[in-house]
Amino acid sequence: MKWDARSFGALIGAVSLALGWGASAQVLRQPQEANGYTRYELLAPGSAKFRIIYDISAVRSGASAFFNPIRKGSVASDEKVTDLATGQPLKFAQVSGESARTTGLPEADSGSDYIRVDLAHAVPADGGEARILIEKTYEDAKSYRIEGKDIIFDRGLGIKKNAVVLPAGYVLVACNYPSQVTQEADGRIRVSFFNVTPGEAPLKLRATPGAISSTPTSVKGKFGERAKQTRDIVYFLQPPQTHAFDLYHDYTEERAGVSRYINVVRPGSVATNPSARNLDTGEPIAAVHLKGAEITKAGIDDPEVGKVTPQTEIVVFNFKPLKPNQSIRLRMSETYTDPGRYKLVGDELVFDRTLGRANNAVVLPKGWMLSNSSAPVVVSRTEDGRIRLDFNNPRPDEIEALFTAKLMNPPKD
Repeated sequence: MKWDARSFGALIGAVSLALGWGASAQVLRQPQEANGYTRYELLAPGSAKFRIIYDISAVRSGASAFFNPIRKGSVASDEKVTDLATGQPLKFAQVSGESARTTGLPEADSGSDYIRVDLAHAVPADGGEARILIEKTYEDAKSYRIEGKDIIFDRGLGIKKNAVVLPAGYVLVACNYPSQVTQEADGRIRVSFFNVTPGEAPLKLRATPGAISSTPTSVKGKFGERAKQTRDIVYFLQPPQTHAFDLYHDYTEERAGVSRYINVVRPGSVATNPSARNLDTGEPIAAVHLKGAEITKAGIDDPEVGKVTPQTEIVVFNFKPLKPNQSIRLRMSETYTDPGRYKLVGDELVFDRTLGRANNAVVLPKGWMLSNSSAPVVVSRTEDGRIRLDFNNPRPDEIEALFTAKLMNPPKD
């Protein structure tokens, strides 16, 4: 069994029913959401208004509604909600916290209001998602204000991935949180970050009136927004003497006309047992394993693959071509064998692999405990007692994930 926050939620739901726990206890043990990304577009200085575009996945198994809290002190207007898989609008309503408690969110704050969204379908079991886009305008003079000639955006942000876009005609002069800074096509400045700490980001921006050229940058293509990246990967290590690990990687495809995902197997690794499914619906997706001449014979000419050699190995996942405004959330699963990067040296498990995603996690074999890690890591324990290592990377580069683990000795009497 492969564990993550969402599959853990599904397990808890089943255990709750088996033990006779009440429905409220069951859902409270499942996360409501995952993969949040918020874009704040600051509107006219002096208006105290900013447009919020919130990309979020409902992941509570079986849920038919999603609840987005309205922050106290903010006045919401101009709401719109879209189902990201289909591009179609969704029904929603502003409800009280008491109403939220009785219609799908037992843990709701009775003193807050919520936007209650009717999902296009119930969240599929076993890690499925219902992806939605919530758009709204907030008016909040405490968060967005004028000081002299400058504008200030000063707001604690609990969602981990965020972007703030300055109004046209303003330039950034201060930012207290490490962020990517990018000039958008229309000339506006975007400040974007991935918060890898356990607390909220106490973001404070200052911008001043000013004009800079909006001509295309000389280093176009070098400024992909890390916070908006949708690729996540989780490795489940088998005993180190096997050199093998199961993995799944999730990815959202949004480009109209695209009908496949190609996974290029890293040189030195051997991939087996490929499978995939559509996380939006729970439906399986066929996998095709190709190597060398088979790739050329299939007519696959893709920049991701590069020059095909007899050693080139890929796994292709085909799905229906996407229509405009549609998207699909994929989960691809495989088993890799990689003696060069995952092995047993003496009594020590050694894992030495570059990790390129923003979100990377490795689950150790049962009974093995972390002894060294070259890269900063968040350590937790899964429900079945295994150690999980999360290497979250806000930078647009790779993590050199070299770590070791040793079997835990039984406690002495």
